[in-house]
Amino acid sequence: MLRIITAIAAVATVVACAQAPAAPKADLPVSGGDGGAIDKLAADAVADVQAYWQETFPSTFNGEFTPVRRLVSYDSTGPSQEFCGAKTTGVPNAFYCPTDDSIAWDRGELLPMLSESFGEASVVAVLAHEIGHAVQLRLGDRPNTPTIVKEQQADCYTGAYFRWTTDGKSRTFKLDAGQGLNPILSTLFFIRDAVGSDFDAQGAHGSAFDRVTAFQFGFSEGPARCARIDIAEISQRSTQQKFSPDEKDVGLGKGNLRVDDAQAQEQLIRTLRSAFPRSQPTVTRARARCADALLTTPVAYCPSTNVISLSMQDLVKIGTPPRRGREGGIGDFAAFAEIASRYVLSVQRSAGLTIEGPAAAQRTACLTGAWAATIVSGSGAALELSPGDLDEAVAEMLAPKSLIAADVKGASASSGFARVEAFRDGFLRNADTCLAKYR
Repeated sequence: MLRIITAIAAVATVVACAQAPAAPKADLPVSGGDGGAIDKLAADAVADVQAYWQETFPSTFNGEFTPVRRLVSYDSTGPSQEFCGAKTTGVPNAFYCPTDDSIAWDRGELLPMLSESFGEASVVAVLAHEIGHAVQLRLGDRPNTPTIVKEQQADCYTGAYFRWTTDGKSRTFKLDAGQGLNPILSTLFFIRDAVGSDFDAQGAHGSAFDRVTAFQFGFSEGPARCARIDIAEISQRSTQQKFSPDEKDVGLGKGNLRVDDAQAQEQLIRTLRSAFPRSQPTVTRARARCADALLTTPVAYCPSTNVISLSMQDLVKIGTPPRRGREGGIGDFAAFAEIASRYVLSVQRSAGLTIEGPAAAQRTACLTGAWAATIVSGSGAALELSPGDLDEAVAEMLAPKSLIAADVKGASASSGFARVEAFRDGFLRNADTCLAKYR
């Protein structure tokens, strides 16, 4: 999803697992339900999230949290019902309806698909998001609040709830703060806005990168931080953009460059040298040898020679976005960011820092994010970010083995959450933050 000052729409399926919930604790009435496992999971999720808000709301917002009035289950593949003024047939979704303070979910398609693809924690995440909208109403939500503000506040409130859960305070769910958060981040990736759409469009929720950012705000800083999200903040930090009229399709989907294109690679190295002028490693496509480090694939960095070697065949696989009916990788930015990740190992080594171990892995992700910030659209860089590029980075970092967030030996940071958080630190702050924070 890069463009030569003149890039990607990849959807990666990232399957992650979380611990299953304990025995159901809730016995909330569910209208229209079938009494099956999905409805029980959803009701338990609503009960647990509301328990969080009943505990947290008074101390945070100086008031009482009242539970929602009604829960509704429907089957989007079955006979049509009406909820909040809309028909449910063919609508695989979950809703909060402010007019009657109720929550509905599709037990026929959406929730089973999420549970099967990402684990039961993804179902809890979706319902925690909907209850986030109920929180907004209780705080006096204004009707003219932009959709993107409502949605990213709800993502943020979801993060705050999962911090409470990973801290062991939930009586229903148990979730590890490391790998256990991967299914939630994968869910946010899956339900992101279409690549190339505006963040201020009606119904916009945000790109995967922006939604994960909001979630991490809530997880790290709590619900008071979520309430402060407004359109001014989102306008400043949003990475969501439309395709420009000159975006080209070279057969890989609009905005994607061919990773093995010589001009694209030359421009990539120019942006890296511009971002980190004190480090000038050599980049080669030749087969590499290294006396002091394990060579990673598809890109390797050798400290003793200060050489980065590329395996083009493997990079092309990563840089080819998935297309309907065909296998694919992630997209061009994922491949270029993996090259950048090996380049910033040289930056760290020049700064006298270790390039092996967990801190080095997170520092690598952070510095890769700092490089990405230098090539945002309109920066005038030789390569510029195109719609969906940062979502590709999220997809790569949620994969089991991420090179963007790995040390010189290819050992990745412990969790997708930690990887994305470090990348975001670099992108929203700067390289100095990376060098100081991750030691």
